[in-house]
Amino acid sequence: MPQIARGVRPFSRYWRVTTPSWADAIAFLLLAGLGVLIVRGAEGVAQPLSQLRLDPVALDPWNLPAYALRTTLRMFAALAASLVFTFVVATLAAKSKRAEMVIVPALDILQSVPILGFLTFTVTFFMGLFPGQQLGVELAAIFAIFTSQAWNMAFSFYQSLRSVPSDLEEVSRGFALSPWRRFIRLELPFATPSLVWNAMMSMSGGWFFVVASEAISVGNTRIMLPGIGSWLALAIDRQDFRAVGWAVAAMAVVILLYDQLVFRPVVAWADRFRFEQTASQDGPQSWAYDLFRRTKLLPVLFAPFTALGRLLMAVDRRPARGQRSERREARSPLGQILWLALVAAALLAAAWLVIGYVAAHLAWHDALTAFGLGLITMARVLVLIALASLVWVPIGVWIGLRPRWAERLQPVAQFLAAFPANVLFPFAVIAIVHWHLNIDIWLSPLMVLGTQWYILFNVIAGASAIPNDLREAAGMFRVRSWQWWRTLAIPGIFPYYVTGALTASGGSWNASIVAEAVSWGSERLEAHGLGTYIAKATTAGDFPRVTLGIAVMSIFVIGFNRFLWRPLYAYADRRLRLA
Repeated sequence: MPQIARGVRPFSRYWRVTTPSWADAIAFLLLAGLGVLIVRGAEGVAQPLSQLRLDPVALDPWNLPAYALRTTLRMFAALAASLVFTFVVATLAAKSKRAEMVIVPALDILQSVPILGFLTFTVTFFMGLFPGQQLGVELAAIFAIFTSQAWNMAFSFYQSLRSVPSDLEEVSRGFALSPWRRFIRLELPFATPSLVWNAMMSMSGGWFFVVASEAISVGNTRIMLPGIGSWLALAIDRQDFRAVGWAVAAMAVVILLYDQLVFRPVVAWADRFRFEQTASQDGPQSWAYDLFRRTKLLPVLFAPFTALGRLLMAVDRRPARGQRSERREARSPLGQILWLALVAAALLAAAWLVIGYVAAHLAWHDALTAFGLGLITMARVLVLIALASLVWVPIGVWIGLRPRWAERLQPVAQFLAAFPANVLFPFAVIAIVHWHLNIDIWLSPLMVLGTQWYILFNVIAGASAIPNDLREAAGMFRVRSWQWWRTLAIPGIFPYYVTGALTASGGSWNASIVAEAVSWGSERLEAHGLGTYIAKATTAGDFPRVTLGIAVMSIFVIGFNRFLWRPLYAYADRRLRLA
């Protein structure tokens, strides 16, 4: 009998390895069902815009599954766009000092621009790209959700790339890894655990603004896309508590489903990239992740993609030149001066356009009014971020060091983070009116409802990223109480906390648009602040005041970040690195 050539797998062995099992059957059903849902949810995108008037949003519970599907697809489309944006922009900012000078301040500005501000200027643009089609409005809604997700993920990835342990960087230089291989083999795996937690937070942040994204109202234009956000907006307008309850229940079911089928498997998979020298005894678990690992046909189906990845890795054999290019960039004072001059000229041109546009329609009194209202909103943001930090930092550390508890509390935290503030408007309005409470004080907590979770999720990511060998060393030496916080916990979580607090503060400014001016039916309460100023201008279609409000808010956020969060970033990078 002829000997089988070496390296050739016998057919019987190949058949035995790839024979479908019960895991393959379940995985196939899940993936097939997911494909059918995507196709069904995307059917309405190609319909004409007039169909929204013929078939408006109706508060019928039988419509909620279809509405929930449309909303979920928009959320994941925005999340995919946010991931691409993060990998490109955050990596460029971390790798190039000249790009960092532009990208980081731009992210500061963009995260401070309210979602209503984006909608004011983008709805017409997207509708013009696809006139008479729902696709244009869908893209506007997805872009609005994208603006509530992308900045947090970009800041997280940027911070992770800046805090790669020095010994791992030395190893990558010793092996002369090319920039592409260094990114794939070192930087992306190191940043993955934190990015996963921030992706979950960004997903929840998108839910927080889903009402403004789907029930688009700019001036005399009001478009309600089929979705949970539009359902909530209609229920609040009609003061229908029962419909609000149905929407919250549907949202809870959707969050539970994608937590079990998407995020929890990804968290379990990302645990392999934790930077530690001794393996943790209690890692995160996921039944879906274990199921897909047991399948035999999925690796065969995805073999072309894995082969393409190996091919790209094999083709890219260039030696590393990253360090030399950075030194060359630093040694070129003329190039640095020219770049600074170009950036300054662009900033001056943008400022001149904004000031000229506002000055042509408004007076100096309007600018002083907006600035004064910005000071009021800034005071609220400072107090709320301080209170949220005192509450959630200890809780986040406790959860992050206990993966089992993190599994149990993960869907609860996602639901609370996704809980739209609009749902609490009725209770806030009724309580304030009934007890004659101070509007400026008691509407303030609504600003932090959706943003405090940025702090919690980032602290959980930071605590879970603390190397297990350092935890064991602290236990062996009986490091306790404040010394444990000072020598282990704070250095481990501080860079992550700064990222969370930075995005939470920017999110609080953004949330002021919906939290400082609330309504329940015909009852409307307005607190003094810049959020109320922008919300009223947007509703009235007053574009000069919208522009002025956004510009003032951007100035406050950039100043806040420049004088507080950026110095803390530098301090964390310089003094509080565990490796």
